[in-house]
Formats: sequence, C-alpha cells, structure tokens
Amino acid sequence: MSNRRLSEPEDPFSLPDRLSDVLSPRSSSSRPANDASTKQHSHEYTHEEAIEDGPDATTRLLGNYERRGSVCGQRECNHGTFSPRPEHYDPGLQGDVFSWGVRSPRFISSGIQTPTTDGTSNTPMLTAQIGAKRRRRMYLYYYIPFLNWVAQYRWDFFRGDLIAALTIASFYIPMALSLSSNLAHAPPINGLYSFVVNPLIYAILGSSPQLIVGPEAAGSLLVGTVVKATVESGHSDESDDIMHAQVVGTVTGLAGAFIFIAGLTRLGFLDNVLSRPFLRGFITAVGVVIFVDQLIPEMGLFEKAKTVNHSSTVEKFLFIIENGQYAHKLTTIVAFSSFGIIMVFRTLKKTLEKRFPQVVYFPDRLLVVVLSAVLTWYFGWDKQGLEILGAVKPGEGSETGLFQFRWPFHPRQMQHIRSSLGTSFVIALLGFFESSVAAKGLGDGARDGIKGAPVSANREMIALGVANIAGGCFMALPAFGGYGRSKVNASTGGRTQMSSIFLSIITFIVVVFFLKYLYYLPKAVLCAMISVVAYSLVEECPHDLRFFIRVRGWSELALMILIFLSTIFYSLTLGIALGCGLSLLRVIRHATKPRIQILGKLPGTPNQFENAELYPEKVEFIEGCLIVKIPEPLTFANTGDLKNRLRRLELYGTNRAHPALPRVRPAENDKNIIFDVHGVTSIDASGTQVLLEIVESYVDRRVRVFFCRLPSLNGSVFELFERSGIVEKCGGTRHFVSSVDEALRLTEIEDVVEEYQESHAADQVP
Repeated sequence: MSNRRLSEPEDPFSLPDRLSDVLSPRSSSSRPANDASTKQHSHEYTHEEAIEDGPDATTRLLGNYERRGSVCGQRECNHGTFSPRPEHYDPGLQGDVFSWGVRSPRFISSGIQTPTTDGTSNTPMLTAQIGAKRRRRMYLYYYIPFLNWVAQYRWDFFRGDLIAALTIASFYIPMALSLSSNLAHAPPINGLYSFVVNPLIYAILGSSPQLIVGPEAAGSLLVGTVVKATVESGHSDESDDIMHAQVVGTVTGLAGAFIFIAGLTRLGFLDNVLSRPFLRGFITAVGVVIFVDQLIPEMGLFEKAKTVNHSSTVEKFLFIIENGQYAHKLTTIVAFSSFGIIMVFRTLKKTLEKRFPQVVYFPDRLLVVVLSAVLTWYFGWDKQGLEILGAVKPGEGSETGLFQFRWPFHPRQMQHIRSSLGTSFVIALLGFFESSVAAKGLGDGARDGIKGAPVSANREMIALGVANIAGGCFMALPAFGGYGRSKVNASTGGRTQMSSIFLSIITFIVVVFFLKYLYYLPKAVLCAMISVVAYSLVEECPHDLRFFIRVRGWSELALMILIFLSTIFYSLTLGIALGCGLSLLRVIRHATKPRIQILGKLPGTPNQFENAELYPEKVEFIEGCLIVKIPEPLTFANTGDLKNRLRRLELYGTNRAHPALPRVRPAENDKNIIFDVHGVTSIDASGTQVLLEIVESYVDRRVRVFFCRLPSLNGSVFELFERSGIVEKCGGTRHFVSSVDEALRLTEIEDVVEEYQESHAADQVP
C-alpha cells in the first residue's frame, strides 16, 4: 500500500486554473474562506498568531478536520463528523495550550508499552512489564476466592459473621422446610440440604462476600411442577418421597450444569437478556400463584382439593370461594394468625430499623414457629384436625440415611432428565438473574471487609453451578443468591463468606440433632410463612406499574400484563415460554436493526455535520452527495437489512418513510456516496460480504464510493476491506480519507477531472 497520505490524492493531469482552485484548501461548501481561515490552513500560521487572533469560525472546538492529533485515544482517529479537533500544538509550551487558547488536560501513559492489536489479551505482557511473580498463585487466588479471603480473615470479622449466620438460620431454616414440603412437593429435609451444601460450596468459589445462597420460592415452585408432572404421568406415586427427592436432585443438578457451562463459556452477560417487564410480570404472577396455592392448605381444604382437577390459578381461586364454607376453622385461625403476626413484625422492623438498627436481630419467624409448636403440643391441636409436620426422619427421601449421595445424571435418571430440561434451564436463568442483582446491590464489600475480591458474573456462574451440582448429588432444592436474605446478612454483621460457612454448619447441626423437635410444627404455619414470601414477590409490582405509566412505556406495560395473565389464567409453562420468547425477540430486533444515519451540513460552519433526520430544519445537503454514517460494528445480525435502509435513504432521505412512496430525492444527488465508518470498530465476514455487494452495486451504477474516518488503516477492519476487494472496487486507497470534508473535496476534484476528460475527448472527435 502506498505510503502517501490518503487525504492528499495526487492528480495525474495538468488541469486548468479552476482545478487548482478546487485543490486549494477551503470549505466543502465552496464558500470563500476568511482571512483567519486562510491563515489557519497555512503552514506559516503560527501557534502564537492563533492565540492572538482568538477563536473564530475555523478555530473553535468543532471547527477543523485538517489536524491529525487524536482526542479519542485511537492513534489514527480523525473525528471529522461531530467531535472537536485540536489545532496546532507546540509541545514546548508550558501548560499544553491549544490554538484556541484553552488549557488542555495533562495526559499520562496508559501503562501498556506495546499493546496487542490482534485481539489477544494484554495480560501476559502486563504481567511481565510489572515484574509480577507467582503468576499461578495470582490466578489461583482469583478463581478460588476462598484462598484470597481466608488469608485476610481477621478475628473482628468472626462475631459479625456468626451473629449474621444465626439470624439467617432462625429466619430461613423454617422457610426451607416450607419451600420443600409445600412448593416443591418433596420431603422437608431436602430444603434443609440446600442450606448445608450450597452455602459451603459458594463460600469457596463465590466472589460476593455477603451473598447468601439458598432455596427460593420461584425455583421451588418450578421444581414442584416437575414433581407433579411425574406423578400425573404415572411414573411415581404421590406418597413416594424417595422418587420425589430423586426428581428434585435431577432438576437441581441440571440447573447447576446449565449455569456452570454458561460460566465456562463466559456467558455472564445473560442476566441482561431477560427484560425487566418479563421478570416483573413473571415474578408477580409467581407470587399470586404461590399465595393462592397456599390458601388451600391454610384453610384445611387440601383433601377436598384432591378430588378436583385445577389446571390454572384462577380455577383454584374459584374453588376456594365456592368451598370456603368447608374450611377447617382451627387450621384457618392458626394460619391467618401466623401470617398476621409475621406481617406486623415485618412492618414494625421496616419502620423502626433506621432508629433502632438492632431490631433486625429479632427472630420473629422463629418465635412464631416455636410458639405454634408449643401451643399445638400443649392444647393437643393435632388431635383436633390441625395437620402437623410430624416426624422428619434424617433419612427421609433416601433409602439408606442422612446425606445420601446420588449422581443426578445417572442413566437411570434419563427419563426425569428429559422431562425437566426446559424447567431446569428456566430455574438456572431466573436464579442467576436474582443472584446477579443481589451481588451487584451488595457490592464487593471492599470498604470494610475483604480486599481484592471483585464480583465477576462468569465466576458467579461457575460458583453457583458447582454449588447446585453438588446440591443435586444430595437431592437438595436449587439454591441461588437472594437479595433479601443477603441484605439481612449484611445488616446483621456479615462481612465475609465465613457467614455462609457458619450457616452451613448451623443447618447441619439442626439436621442431625434437632429435627425431632419439629414434630408438632403445624403445616399451616409453614404455609403462612410461604404466603409472606409470596406477598414480598407481589409488593414491588405497583411501583413498576406506576413507573411504566409515568414514562409511557406502553410496550413494556403490555408485555408485563401479558405474561402475568398467561401465567395466572393458563400455566407457569406458558408464562415462561412467552416471557423468554418475547424478551429474546426484543433483543434480536434491537441487535439486527441498522442504525445508519444520513448526514447534512450545518449552515455557517466550515465542516460540521449532523444527523439530518434529527435536525432536518438545521442542516443542508451537499449537491450530488449522499453522506451516510454507520455508527456501530457490522455483523451478520445488523447487515441483513442494510441494503434496504440505504435504498430508503437514497430515495427519500430518511429511514422513516414507507417503501411504497415514489422517489423523493433526485437521482443526480446520488452521484457520490460517502460512508462515515468511524463507528465500525469491527466487522465480520458476513458483514464484509454485504458491504462488498453494496459497493459493487454502486460502482455498477457509476456512483463513486468514498470511506472516511476509518478507525485504523492498520486494523482488522481495513484488512478485511482489502482482502474482500472493497478497497479496489471503490477506487483504491485514495478513496479512503480522514474526514467527511476531505471526501467532499475529493468529489469536487473528481468532478472536475471527469468534466475535463469529457471535454478533452469531445475536442478529439473530428
């Protein structure tokens, strides 16, 4: 490739004086330049003269394309369309002053002496540059955070971590029993396993110091749908706890495998795929589903409900209304009283927490559990028809005993694997999203805790994946990070992952030694605790509804309502399918939509251009030229419709016109097309092929094609342009210039050359 500057094309002809006029430096609008402008383009115009004259139309911030200095950080950047260009710079001047008299910031080295340009990592070079030793240890501490935080652990962390673990255990151990027995339709002990295995694994591999993993209501409900489907298909009996536990282990293991593979393949960005309206609509619907489901056992209608087939939440609600007269009074009183007491304490805690922070330590749910069990034992409520938890055997859910190991991906489980693949994937996606939100909300705890522990989405995926695979081996419920649970951990003194280890130890002690004391615990109380969780899932919905109405986000509002109604009136499966499908369609539509712009020149400025669709009344078009800005990388996704978008710009001067309209822009205005490709920092093979076809179609129509502001002439984009033949097709490297202004001057030069050649050829005709 030629070493000459692309912005100074050589003229092979000896042309008349008017050609020299075109070649003289001036504005692309062909207006005569003022004296200051003439001085500015002259090499004799010094830095001191520029300061003395002061800023004018050509020395102001957005005024000039001629200079080569970079203000965006790229070596060959020429911000010609929208961005400011610094004028002549004298490095010897104190204070780094540019020609318009403004003091510039001081720049320091990036720290990278010889950065790579082939897309590979700069890590090995930087490691060698700073002379870092023990590289393996550095990577080991990063990928196994336990080694990092345990080396920094101090005794003053111990008390806070232990108190936080005790507080969480008092709240969530009864909750785990409820989630397992009432939502997942599995033995209660499987919910406790989730607080034994998963927090321990996460403490070793997790990067968020204060995140507490455990079973969640939405995930447990989805597990319950798989268990119920297994019963309905005849593969297990409703009382077969061993089979139900095995199904739970399979679902948990699959969810862990999905999220583990996603972490290995660096798909941590997936938490951005599900839209906020989908999540809010689905989670609100889950809250309503759970609340209605729990009303049946809370009112003692469970046995009566077995005789009726309920295919939707609405049908269950109608069943409750029709059969409310048959409710068991004692069960209803115990359930509703427990719900009311917990809600009162919940409200009081929120009200008093700012004035009395210690109020969060009060174990209201543990108090309700203990008090209800004592009252049931003392008054003999179990003999009056109140259902109790009964004997929770350590080996319940397994053939041999406590913590039996069972590989969830055994070939004998293939039938369960096939039936639970879709549900497990959704559990993994929802669980990771909630964990990601919680981890981001908590931060890395570096202010007063462990240092050097940045939260990484990919490492979080691996930690959660390994934890759930391990939990699946012991038939535990799926466990992910919960914001509310983790917030309690942080507010009660938890500062490191040691609180998760303490929680695991406490739960293990409860499983081994204290299960017998849960004998008289009423199931209605467990249902009431689940209803409180359901209420917490629904209570944020009004805030989002008001927000979307205020900002007139009608499409988001419609999506949220659609998912909510489909889940309530039909099933969770349809709600999940609709939500995921519509969210993915929105992402795909956004990714595949070209964002090309037609540019127009601002009158009264030498070379400033703006989006003509945004400012149609403020810009003017250059005769015979179509200036198109491509502000983004080109891939197979967003180049599919690029030809149609360009055609609309040619015909109508806007993308917002119906293609049935007749041509609006005259065809002679498309003699030259200038692509501003400063935003095309990357391009794949498919995008290159489409762009080549576009260039070929223009060349075949005798339209001259120019490219300006290419990010780099030594980068991968220009290399693909050369290999594909785009450079050759559009006229060689002389059609690749540094600014829109230079491209416009080049079109004038070639117009004059073409006119001269035509007149010269006419003179040769006898």
